[in-house]
Amino acid sequence: MVLSDADIRRAIASRHLRFSPALKQDQIGAASVDLTLEGRFWVFKKKYVANKPVDLSRVDFREATEEYETNAITLPAGGMCLGITRERITMPADMIGTLEGRSRFARMGLAVHVTSALVMPGSDNHQVLEIVNFAPFPVTIRAGMKISQIIFEKLDSKTTKPYAKFGKIARRQ
Repeated sequence: MVLSDADIRRAIASRHLRFSPALKQDQIGAASVDLTLEGRFWVFKKKYVANKPVDLSRVDFREATEEYETNAITLPAGGMCLGITRERITMPADMIGTLEGRSRFARMGLAVHVTSALVMPGSDNHQVLEIVNFAPFPVTIRAGMKISQIIFEKLDSKTTKPYAKFGKIARRQ
């Protein structure tokens, strides 16, 4: 079952689902929550954008990128960076989330996740966004923009592997 705005509000009020910082009322839509962009970005180091092959079995994103703290970043046409949501989401063990882009930005060529849309049950973290500019022109994104949204679904039973306990990479973000 996908949660409606009323379901989301009830889950937040009961502390079954938590956001830090607390959501503003205008972030809750009909069946999703808008997530805002933090002012932290990871961009590929120059040595990885020299058109030389990168062996993904040997190079991890943490090695290939460097972090910048800034209020805005401009992505060239075809450019990519990692961003992170301002909101930390604490998910119960009986709920999953799906990250989606927002249509107003998608219509301008911006994608906010490449393949990692699933927010696992039992997660307790900020969401990393793989932001790609598919537009034929540079685009600027800014901290505080409602750049993504999350849709929640109720599981029939609690997972036996909550992500905050069993996750490998994103447990501490």
